[in-house]
Amino acid sequence: MQRVRRFTRFRLQPAVYRETRPVEIAMWQVGGEPVPFAEAASRTFHPFAVGTAWGRPWDTVWFEVRGDVPAEWPAGEAELVVDLGFTGEQPGFQAEATAYRLDGSIVKAIEPFNAWVPLPEPGPFRLLLEAAANPMIQVPYEYEPTPLGDAATAGDAPIYRLVRLELARRDPVVWELLQDVVTLDGLVDVLPRDGARRARIVDALERMVDAMDPHDVRGTAAVGREALADVLAAPAASSALRVRAVGHAHIDCAWLWPTRETVRKVARTFANVLDLIERDPGFVFAASSAQQYAWLQQSQPQLFERVRAAVAAGRIHPVGGMWVESDTNMPGGEALVRQFVMGKRFFLEEFGVESDEVWLPDSFGYSAALPQIAKAAGARYFVTQKPSWNETNRIPYSTFQWEGIDGSRLFTHLPPADTYNSDLGAPDLARTERTFSEKGRAREVLGLFGWGDGGGGPTREMLAQAARKRDLEGSPRVELSDPHAFFVAAEAELPDPPVWVGEMYLELHRGTLVSQQKTKRGNRHSEALLRQAELWAATATILRGTPYPAEALRDAWRTALLQQFHDILPGSSIAWVHQDAEAAYERVAARLGELIEEALTALAGDGAGDPAAPSAANAGPLPVRGVPAMGIGVPTPPSVAVPRAHGDGFVLEDAGLRVEIDSRGVLTSIRDLVAGREVLPRGMSGAVLQLLRDTPREWDAWDINEEDQRSGRELLDPVDVRIDGDAVVVRHEFGESALALQVRLVDGRVDLAFDVDWHETQKLLKVAFPLDVRAERAASEIQFGHLHRPIHRNTSWDAARFETVAHRWIHVGEPGWGVAIANDVVYGHDVRTLEGPTGRPMAVARLSLLRAPLYPDPGADQGRHTFTVSLRPGGIPEAIEDGYRQSLPLRPARGGTVEPLVAVSDPAVVVEAVKLAEDGGGDLVVRLYEAHGDRSSVSLTTSIDWESVVAADLLERAIDSEAISAVSARRVELALHPFEILTLRFRAPRAAVKENP
Repeated sequence: MQRVRRFTRFRLQPAVYRETRPVEIAMWQVGGEPVPFAEAASRTFHPFAVGTAWGRPWDTVWFEVRGDVPAEWPAGEAELVVDLGFTGEQPGFQAEATAYRLDGSIVKAIEPFNAWVPLPEPGPFRLLLEAAANPMIQVPYEYEPTPLGDAATAGDAPIYRLVRLELARRDPVVWELLQDVVTLDGLVDVLPRDGARRARIVDALERMVDAMDPHDVRGTAAVGREALADVLAAPAASSALRVRAVGHAHIDCAWLWPTRETVRKVARTFANVLDLIERDPGFVFAASSAQQYAWLQQSQPQLFERVRAAVAAGRIHPVGGMWVESDTNMPGGEALVRQFVMGKRFFLEEFGVESDEVWLPDSFGYSAALPQIAKAAGARYFVTQKPSWNETNRIPYSTFQWEGIDGSRLFTHLPPADTYNSDLGAPDLARTERTFSEKGRAREVLGLFGWGDGGGGPTREMLAQAARKRDLEGSPRVELSDPHAFFVAAEAELPDPPVWVGEMYLELHRGTLVSQQKTKRGNRHSEALLRQAELWAATATILRGTPYPAEALRDAWRTALLQQFHDILPGSSIAWVHQDAEAAYERVAARLGELIEEALTALAGDGAGDPAAPSAANAGPLPVRGVPAMGIGVPTPPSVAVPRAHGDGFVLEDAGLRVEIDSRGVLTSIRDLVAGREVLPRGMSGAVLQLLRDTPREWDAWDINEEDQRSGRELLDPVDVRIDGDAVVVRHEFGESALALQVRLVDGRVDLAFDVDWHETQKLLKVAFPLDVRAERAASEIQFGHLHRPIHRNTSWDAARFETVAHRWIHVGEPGWGVAIANDVVYGHDVRTLEGPTGRPMAVARLSLLRAPLYPDPGADQGRHTFTVSLRPGGIPEAIEDGYRQSLPLRPARGGTVEPLVAVSDPAVVVEAVKLAEDGGGDLVVRLYEAHGDRSSVSLTTSIDWESVVAADLLERAIDSEAISAVSARRVELALHPFEILTLRFRAPRAAVKENP
């Protein structure tokens, strides 16, 4: 095999192009952001030579290429061959280009391993190449800080050198022989070393080398193919798996490049795909993310129309049905709903298709709420690959039913190749057979092939692999297919699949719950503003007749949904991406603020209200200080305890709680005066700040490693502790950072307001609360409900969950009593049971506030951050109440009271959204869910008349539902299962509703 491989490398590969001709090259450097083709084509180009350096980081250079295809070259053999200075690493992470004809139409992309452009019939040609000088930020397993992720620090020196740009004639026989050899050589490495099949392949490859003349490879290539024909014709075993190979390119909407570059990556990838569609009648491509299709429609309308035609022909399949491949841990429930609403509506409106699968190969764990949300959006199937990255435990199934918190199930497949970037090579297919858990009774598996992450998609070499492995001994059978065909076949052969219950927790990338807190704050704040804007706009439209700002709301949603992409919201992107995200959140906040004020002004009417008792708008689903849920009223004053000195510390006390703070700035007692219980274990302190080491083994911004938490210190030496008005203020200085903590006792809860000027590196800041609670599990809020997780370490699965996601609250309790901890913008938590100072078990809950990773953004999280955390004894209902108070505080309003459009009789049922229908017909849409995890029967009443009410799916289409038990005037009786989501559509609350774009 050494002889075969040397022959392949030094004889066969160089002979693929039988002759070359020079071309004329000229260039124009943009010197800034990308420009459209028309602008570039109008510029003056200057001569340029191969071997010359080009491309400042993130800049674009347009190359003009002129040449002449010789008349004697056969049709289809002439190609432009390009090497922009490729590093040999994976496509999508370095320089790439787009080839244009003079009319502005795109031919295809130029990327590593796909660096050729087909040329027309013999004669002169002229092309323009848009070359992107994207810097190579990902150097595998180095994770070193780099200035390249920010245009302001990336530098001006060229980072590439044009290595090759010439006209070449490809020899089709030599190329086919090379694909034969690659196929068989791959099998040699995965077959048993002492097996007959491997021996026969090695013998055939030897005979191929013997039969060929190394000095006349082209003249003897056909003889070489004949020597391999028999081993390539040997059929696969009858028990071989069937790999349904689907062309794919998982394109990150942003990561080590900004979204503006993703727009071009999408165009390049689709151009490559359309070229392959013309060459291979069996090739099918699946692409997710409506946002990426929308970008293509805006930036390259001609290419988009070609994609539209390919979708109609069944060659391109829009999949997933989401706006982007979002994170599923941190987006709120309504945001995940809108991912499907916006994505599916785009696919229906633009292509007339509706996908029935959820397509999330690369998100960092999967919420247990997702099955119900997906099913309510019309999905039946789920695809991901990411759980194969688990550090400790492996999900024991490849094909299974995934059951969510409400009992909904999705037929789920984890492609056993453990990659969404397969090249259909022998190693990927052997891994597929080795790791497919159900291979004893099933053989259908999904294979996703094509360069992804940075895009590029499948190549002709991958299709050559598929063709040769359609029925090849020693390999699974490979069949070009589409996702739906796979799922239909997989369901048929596995009618009683195993079941996985609950979240699919990723035992890796736990730091993404903490990194880039400004991006996370923008997400939480945007979700709250979107709820308010829709609620008050719908209320103003129905009660006052003001136009409903439907398009402005859609634009805001789409902007917020884009930022939830699984490398933006998790904080794992370069600085440029997060700067863009923060700017986008500011724009969204400003626009939504305007919409909210316009709606509240309309609702106020001519009434000025009582200046002595100003009104407030409560957008939350629960009453707050006398203001009804989702209504406007005059709030009662908050109950605020005034702190007083006590020994060497301070005390705050009201009718329900007594809180003591000592000179170290920590809580030494939280006494529940009603229950007569102490929250903190004897001798333990609460609200203790912990500064921990944070030096991940790899994947800096992504990972938190448990061993780092053995190294650190508690901040117990404040520079000042004093009373300031109604708060006790604690000030710390550490390293180059400063922190101020304000402790208040308000309305029966302890409120902790943190203001941090953060300038640490590779540190993790947590706040810890030891709790005198005997518990084996803790509850964490997720979308439309909550999840119970063990807090012991009985199993390796329990031990691996040392950092977990929660939204607005966590709860740790024992029968009859517990503690609720809520927050305004924290996602990372850990709760564990430890031995307390008296030898009895206690629970310790910690919230992760800040990190300071160095890669890929060396300035991550530097600067000022604020957090609010609240604690009070109570149950899950109190936790839910405190969580909504944090995210949806009362908003000042003018005028008198406004009765809410809808109200429910039991706080166990929470109204999550009130809006007008997406189709513009004026119907009122109300989405609610059962929040306590119990069966709940409630009455929903409205303050308005309506003609009829129906249950609806997330796309607001009528469905059958057992949840509606009775209907009467202005009242609907509901019976909900635990955590059930229900969408109600009330027909025509007004005769006509105007929409204002």
